[in-house]
Formats: sequence, structure tokens, C-alpha cells
Amino acid sequence: MFLPHDAEAVLGIPISFRMLEDSIIWAWTSSGKFTVKSAYKVVDDLMIRRFLRARDLNVEKASALLLKYLKWRQTFVPNGSISASELPLEIAQNKMFVQGFDKTRRPIAVVLGARHFQTKGGIEEFKRMLFSLSCQVFTQRMPPGQEKFVFIADLEGWGYSNSDIRAYLGALSILQDFYPERLGKVFIIHAPYIFMTVWKIVYPFIDKNTKKKLLFVENKSLKSTLLEEIDESQLPKIYGGQLPLVPTQDS
Repeated sequence: MFLPHDAEAVLGIPISFRMLEDSIIWAWTSSGKFTVKSAYKVVDDLMIRRFLRARDLNVEKASALLLKYLKWRQTFVPNGSISASELPLEIAQNKMFVQGFDKTRRPIAVVLGARHFQTKGGIEEFKRMLFSLSCQVFTQRMPPGQEKFVFIADLEGWGYSNSDIRAYLGALSILQDFYPERLGKVFIIHAPYIFMTVWKIVYPFIDKNTKKKLLFVENKSLKSTLLEEIDESQLPKIYGGQLPLVPTQDS
């Protein structure tokens, strides 16, 4: 019935001496009662397929990853969503923008790396921001039949004061462990030479599937490279397109 590591976790749960009656609680409804509708908010056929693809169709590995995601979501987002009031310091940096779609209708996000600084909210607020972007903003904009999104990671002006290894590794963990096969592509643009020092530290933590989706773009071919996959009408003005940057909180 249980995978070995889950059975071990169950056996490790301390037994209560209060002799309370057992009850079944479903974490994704306010009443604690299971409904089919609420289940599809958490896991559906498309999600199961994404987890399987992320583990090369290995059912045992995909199951373990899916269970890891469900446990994480239950503790990290017990109310099912993240509100703007939980992200004051991240929002104040005005570094994440969402607008437009690429030619395959994948939503596009722009991240301005030079505006990221470590805050008093720490890595946990940063992770909440990523959850809000990945699970709330993107999924609301995702057209039928599309499962992936695209990032433009703009590092113009990035310096060591913007370096945040814990945040980078936290972002990788969320995308690779909890939202596998959601990432379509990352265009890394305007990367300064000093960024490569940090990149060498982060790179070994990137799995093989994610590595295939990362593209460093040279400045001289920036617009032409972006236009190969994004129509000019959907490209931000700062890259030669027609759309203004829209902050995530306003999208």
C-alpha cells in the first residue's frame, strides 16, 4: 500500500496517549471534507503526466516526487493561495513582470535581476513570491492545452549585491521538485561576466531536463533571438516589442 520511504515515515509518527478518535481531514477545503472539485484543484491528469515526464515515466520516482509536492504544498500554502499582503518586501522591489505570450501561447514573465536584493522577509517570502507567480498568476493566464511558461531573465546591471545563492537554489527547488515540466524556456540576457562566478555554483544543482531549457543570449542577437519565438506584438517594448512591462501584482 505504501512506498518504503512513506511506510517508514508513517511508522515514525508518535502515538498519542490522549485516546482521541481518528478522523480524516482533507487539507484543501475549509471544512476539512473531501470533494471531487477540490481534488482537481490539487491533482489532475495533466499534473500526473508532468510528474511522470519529469522522471522519465518511472512511476515509483514520479509518485515519490508527487507525494513530496503534496506534503510541501499542505505545509507551505495551508490556505491554498498566497495574498499580496504576504509579499510586501518582494513586491516593493518591482522586479517581476507578466504579459504577453510566445508563439505557442506560453505566458511570458520578465525578471529584472538587478532589482533583486536579500530582504528581511528572507528566502521564505521569496519562495512565496515564486509560488504566487507559478501557481496563481501563470495558471490563470494559461490558455487551454498549454502547460508551460517562459521566463526572460534580464541581468543588465546585475552585481554582487544582487547575488543570492539561497534564492537561486530555492527557485530551482520549486521549479524542479514542485512544478516539473512547467518551465518551457528561460532566455538569460545581458548577463555580465561576473555573473558566471555565481552561475558555476548554481549550475550543478540544475537537473538535465532544466538545463536543456536555458539559453544565454548575446546582446548583438537579442531581438532576433526573441523574435524567433515571440511575436513583436507580444514582446516587451524594452526588447524592441510593443508591450509595456506589467508588474506581477497588477497583472
